[in-house]
Amino acid sequence: MKREKLNPGDSGRRVILYIAMSLDGYIADRDGGVDWLTGHGQEDEGVDCYKKKKKSVDTVVMGWNTFYQVRTVLSPEEWAYAGLTSYVVTHREKKSAEDIRFTKEHPGELVERLKKEPGKDIWICGGAQIVQQLTEKDMIDVFHIAVIPVILGSGIRLFGDLKNELRLKLLGTQRYNGITELIYTRR
Repeated sequence: MKREKLNPGDSGRRVILYIAMSLDGYIADRDGGVDWLTGHGQEDEGVDCYKKKKKSVDTVVMGWNTFYQVRTVLSPEEWAYAGLTSYVVTHREKKSAEDIRFTKEHPGELVERLKKEPGKDIWICGGAQIVQQLTEKDMIDVFHIAVIPVILGSGIRLFGDLKNELRLKLLGTQRYNGITELIYTRR
């Protein structure tokens, strides 16, 4: 995927939403679970978009629920974002570490601040409230959505109601293990 240019004066750091959702638009089931985040076929199809994506970013932004899911369910043995600076937006009083920083900043203010700093792209990996707030402010440059072959019927929606529609341009697609990745930029 070629790198799309940003507006003049931007630092060059893109804000990339890289997230998985069910075919019907949910990022978690009705109980907040994510055990359905798998494809339907062989895991050895030779595609590892996750590792490729990590090469273009140095910063990850997530909400508390996403942090908790990663820490306790998805990758309890090791931090999935090792080598990246992770910002966890939360109201909880938590002590930050070198690579995991807890913040009470509004997601929009946090991303604006990070975009002014030197570095690689900024990865938004969840959750729905973070995505909603950044989408409302038109702050996401690239939407990289992995559609998982499951219909949940209910749960936590990736995109909620928006005040204004957001028109996108398809940059590319990729398919593996029953998963379809859709990559869009704003137009």
